[in-house]
This record gives sequence, C-alpha cells and structure tokens, in this order.
Amino acid sequence: MSLELNINSAIKAAMLAKSEAELRALRAIKAAILLAKTAEGGNGELTEADESKMLQKLAKQRKDSLEIFRQQNREDLAVKEEEELAVIERFLPKQLDESALREAVIRIIAETGATSPADMGKVMGTATKQLAGQTDGKAISALVKELLSK
Repeated sequence: MSLELNINSAIKAAMLAKSEAELRALRAIKAAILLAKTAEGGNGELTEADESKMLQKLAKQRKDSLEIFRQQNREDLAVKEEEELAVIERFLPKQLDESALREAVIRIIAETGATSPADMGKVMGTATKQLAGQTDGKAISALVKELLSK
C-alpha cells in the first residue's frame, strides 16, 4: 500500500479521533507528497525511495526546530514539534540502532579502504547511499569522523 493511501486513511482516523497533533503532522506529510508529485521535472509519481527521502527531510526539519525551540526555552512549541515528529517517524523505515550503525560504518570503511580523516568524503558518499532512510546523516558523519580519527 502506498504512503499516500496510508496517509489518507490515517488523516480520516485522526479526524474521527479529533487528534489535532496527529492531524497537523499528517497534513504536513500530505502537502509534501503533493509538492513532490507536482514538482518541476517530476512525473507525478513517487518511488519508495523518494517517499523515504521526503519523510527523512520532514523529520529532520522537526528535529532541528525542536532543538532551536529548546535552546530558546519555548517548551510550548517544542512539544508541538515532538508530537509531529512522533507521527512522521511512524511512516519512516525502521531506523538503525547505534550498534547496527557502527557495524555498517565499519564495513563501509573497510570496503572503501579509508584509513584517515582525509578519506571522510569517500566514506560519507558510500554510507549515505547505503544507509539512506535508515539513519540520520549527522549520526553517520559523527561516527565516520570518530572511526577515522582513531
């Protein structure tokens, strides 16, 4: 079942449940889907990879906003972002835990033959492609930096 169909049925359920936070997040996802489908150069269809990338972007936006709101002591806005993030994450593919991410990055470093921080670009290129949708780019970057600095 496509993401769009899942979103439409989830919107109906959220409306019936009168869940404002869930409805806000689902409408944001639906808007992003429509924008992606009608974007210039688009063919009106989204692949699973496109959907995953779009959801990752929405989740990242919420995480960044959450961080800013917490720094500014705006807990009221931070709570809204947290609620939306939780809904968006339900539609994302299962995320890698820290140990699985570490194993994957170690394997990628071995595959690319990287030995120093100078090879970070080579490792990041491969890692972001292989781990797309499974983890955050910031987490990959921090781990690659840590492992190549040893």
